[in-house]
Order: sequence, then C-alpha cells, then structure tokens
Amino acid sequence: MMKMKRIVVLGAGESGAGAAVLAKVKGFDVFVSDMSAIKETYKQQLESYGIAWEEGHHTESLILNADEVVKSPGIPNDAPIIKKLREKQIPVISEIELAGRYTQAKMICITGSNGKTTTTSLIYHIFKLAGFNVGLAGNIGRSLAFQVATENYDYYVIELSSFQLDNMYDFRANIAVLLNITPDHLDRYDYDMQKYVDAKFRILQNQTDDDAFVFWNDDPIIRRELGKYGIHGKLYPFSELKKAGMAAYAENGTIYFAEPYAFNMEQEALALTGKHNLYNSMAAGISASISGIKNEVIREALATFKGVEHRLEKVCRVRGVEFINDSKATNVNSCWYALQSMKTKTVLILGGKDKGNDYDEIAPLVKEKCVGLVYMGLHNEKLHSYFDGFGLPVADVQSMKDAVNAAFSMAKPGQTVLLSPCCASFDLFKSYEDRGEQFKACVREL
Repeated sequence: MMKMKRIVVLGAGESGAGAAVLAKVKGFDVFVSDMSAIKETYKQQLESYGIAWEEGHHTESLILNADEVVKSPGIPNDAPIIKKLREKQIPVISEIELAGRYTQAKMICITGSNGKTTTTSLIYHIFKLAGFNVGLAGNIGRSLAFQVATENYDYYVIELSSFQLDNMYDFRANIAVLLNITPDHLDRYDYDMQKYVDAKFRILQNQTDDDAFVFWNDDPIIRRELGKYGIHGKLYPFSELKKAGMAAYAENGTIYFAEPYAFNMEQEALALTGKHNLYNSMAAGISASISGIKNEVIREALATFKGVEHRLEKVCRVRGVEFINDSKATNVNSCWYALQSMKTKTVLILGGKDKGNDYDEIAPLVKEKCVGLVYMGLHNEKLHSYFDGFGLPVADVQSMKDAVNAAFSMAKPGQTVLLSPCCASFDLFKSYEDRGEQFKACVREL
C-alpha cells in the first residue's frame, strides 16, 4: 500500500489552521507545529478535524519527515527550522499555494505596500452587490485554504502580502492588482529593496494572455520594473491624470473608466475620500469591469462602501477634538497618506516596532500639518533623534491610555488627534487591531 503523503504546517494562526484543515480534507497525513501558543479557537478547529498539533516548540523528528511543508507568512525564511527543511530539500509553500491547487475559482489578487485591505474589501463589496458567488480571503477574514475546504465559491478576492507571495510557485492570479511599491518589511528582505520589489512582482508569475494586470501607472518603481518581467496578462494601468492608454483616470472632479467598458462617475460620489482612495477606487472599478460587472453596479458599490476598520476610521469628537484611528498604518508611506488627507492641524501618535523606517517621506507633512507628536513605544530613541528638532511639543508614552491623554492635552478644539503609527504593533500590543481597539476604547473614556 502506498504511504500517505505527509504535510506539516508551521504556524497555527488563521492561515496555518486553514491549510491543515484543507490538507486533512484532501486525505493527507497532517501535523501542525507552532513555536508560540495556539489560540483556543484554532485548537478546537484542529481537534474537530482530528489533526495532531504541538505548541511552544518544534519537534524536528515530526517535521523533517514531511513530504511538503506549509509555512505561515509570519515565519521568516531564515528561521532555523526553515533552513533545516531547505537542507533536506523538503518543499516549503504558502497556504495560498496549497489552496490554489484545489479550486477552479477565478482569483482576483491584490498586493501593494499600501491600500491592499481597502481595495480588496472594495472589490469584494462590488462583487457581492453584483450577486456574484464570491469569497474574501488572504490577509482578511477566513483563510483561503479553509474556504476552499468548506465552501464552493466561483470567485475569490484575495489580499496578498509579500510574505505570502514569497512561497507561491504555481498559483495563478486571473486578475492581479498592484497598487504601489514603497519601502516596507525591509527587515525581512535583508534591507534590500529589490528583493521586496521582486516579491511583489511574483503576483504576475503564471499569468496567461487571458489574464489581467491592473496597476498604478504613476508609481516610479512599478514603471521601472515593468520591462524586466515577461508579462502575459493584458495591462490595465490607471493614473491620476488623463494619459494615453489609461484604463482609468481623473479629470475635473470626474473619474473616467476607459477600459474594458467606458463609464464615469463624479469623484464626490465616492464613499472613500482622499487621493489614495481615488486610486483604490479606480483599481476596484477596473477589476470589477474586467469581471463583467455592469457599470451601474460598480457606480453604486463605489458610492456605498463603508470603509475598513483601523484605516482612517473616525472614532468620535471629544470637546471639539476629532479622533481618527489609523492603526493599520504600519509603515511610513501609510502615515504619509493619512497626514496628506488631514484637513485640520493634527497631533500625531506614532511609534512601535520599527521595521527599518525612513521618516524623510513624512517630514514635510509633519512640519506642515502637526502641532504635536506623541511617541508610543518601548524604544523611542529613533523618533526623538529624528523629530525633536522640528520644534513641536512631544510626549513619550508606553501605554495607549497615556498616548490618548497626552495627545488630547496637546490638541485644541477644531484640531485632530491621529493614531497613524508608521510601525508594527508588537512591542506593546497583540496586533494592529488590538492597538486600534485600545485607542478607540481610551478615546471613548475621555
């Protein structure tokens, strides 16, 4: 009798637990190992499918006998166990790669340094409104693997990080959306920007002439890189200004969609405000149009979308001071977008786990828009050395309550307190969601 193929899953978060369930359902011998503690919900999920697991350590004898390993995106490629797997030439793939093998659904995949979650959610909103049988996956909601194991969708709208793309090989995006590329996660790419850029462009691998590539034409890095890759999908560039060959552009307060089907809508009718959301709306509109969704449905969806939690989310106004939760801004470029969209003078709360940040990008906006800075983190030395010379009032805090109180005392009525940290959350919080929830709770207690 043939030995059952063994799949080992490293990391038992949303992605790992989903991959384990899919592998089990497809008849593999499955084992899950996590260096950290596994959340109760995922333990229950694994137990209910009869999947063996361990937490708090990796037992090498149970891992290095795998035929294939599914690695959670959070585990770096230079982790000791990954190096050992490589030495034994055991293939390491991502959960998305595994899931792609077991579904014929059309894949609409979104990547970029910023705007991924908003654009992914927006495309999903349009597809749902159009009545499509569609799942939302990747960095949002249930993992793709779990949905492939338990649902039967015709389309998936998937947010993909560079980490997920790193371990994808045969997966094919029918529509690939690349929003922008700015320095992020360079700590995971040997501080080599080109390695990060190459990871993002992996979204195009395996595309055929029947597929589509939607991208922001004004991004200098995307423009520079386009010529390097043998691109097979049809190109759908979008731009802020009217240029020849654009699938979408804006002019005099109107967005024009030129391809594949022509229609337009007033910029004011968009549910999302700010220049970056103009691009996100264009990318979503083009993707929906390529998928055959009617113009009037796209118009309605772009006008009714509610936005994403922790992304420029209005919390409330307290004694004339507006509080905005942008906890999802885990890099400098995200904070740039947030500051750029501020209409009033702003007290900025920033800091956390620095990923090799270069603050030059936001310096002019900080000088123009900010009336105070609150540094929130265990190690604020870099923020002090960079921003203290700007002559703004600053405060050092190590809890969200202190951050909110310090910011509130700096802000005058008619001004805004913006949490847009530029950094990962792991020094003081469980996740950027936890950071945002704590911010909202503390603001409401003022």
